[in-house]
Amino acid sequence: MTALPDLPRGAGTTRASSSRAARRRLPLGPAELAAAALLLLVLVMAVAPRLLAPADPLAVSPTDAFAGPSLVHPFGTDESGRGVWTRVVHGAGASLTIGLVATLIGTGLGVVLGVLAGLGGRGLVGRVSDAGVSRLLEVLFALPGLLLALVVIAFTGPGAVPATIAVGLATAPGYARIVRSQVAAVRRSPMVESAIVLGRRPGVVLLRHVLPNALAPVVVLATLGLGQAVVWASSLSYLGLGSPPPAPEWGAMLSAGRTYLTVAWWMTVFPGLAVVVTAASATVLGRGLARRERRGPR
Repeated sequence: MTALPDLPRGAGTTRASSSRAARRRLPLGPAELAAAALLLLVLVMAVAPRLLAPADPLAVSPTDAFAGPSLVHPFGTDESGRGVWTRVVHGAGASLTIGLVATLIGTGLGVVLGVLAGLGGRGLVGRVSDAGVSRLLEVLFALPGLLLALVVIAFTGPGAVPATIAVGLATAPGYARIVRSQVAAVRRSPMVESAIVLGRRPGVVLLRHVLPNALAPVVVLATLGLGQAVVWASSLSYLGLGSPPPAPEWGAMLSAGRTYLTVAWWMTVFPGLAVVVTAASATVLGRGLARRERRGPR
């Protein structure tokens, strides 16, 4: 019987370690990659909808009303004979734009409030700013996010722009609380204390040391917030407070389709699937990025 050659000591361990290291080097897992691919598809629908649906989303054809899904109309038609597939594709631009702009508003306002509160604690002005912003966030957190958006809509009136602002303001408290805790933790770190001892100016310390380290998680959380913003914007449009019909917007399409749910289910199901898939993809991708952020470099 031929003896097998001896393996170098630690070869199995080295091979296993290299395998684990290779897995750690993978930027995203299969679920996150699938979510990123779906978000990329939604982005293509938003940026260049005519590549996927060249027809006019507002063109009516009464003779084709309430046609079920077919090769000509994959998602069927609505009460005016407009293709639901065409309207879903063209509606991605409005829904995604509202979600992105609302997320930018929420993160921007949250960063400003979080930095003001997180840098407090030193001196009377710092303590007052921290206490004031913290009390404001507590009041805003007492209201559910969507209810807060409805309150803003009550003052501004319905429409796509007011709905975007309302969703952005409603998401700002969550970002502000996270930024406050991050800024406060980084401000007490040895790195920042050393910079202060070396005589660095407060503005330099803030821009060079505090913000780059404190705002990294916010970018990851903004990906999670995008899905939430899309859902909230669609909810406002569903209630008649966002984009008005016959605009090809997912929430408005859901609102129009609920009247014909028993005779034309496709008018509601396919726009609803678009909202669910976009929000779920953003959530899966955001959670994957958040896990990588918590692990840190290895």
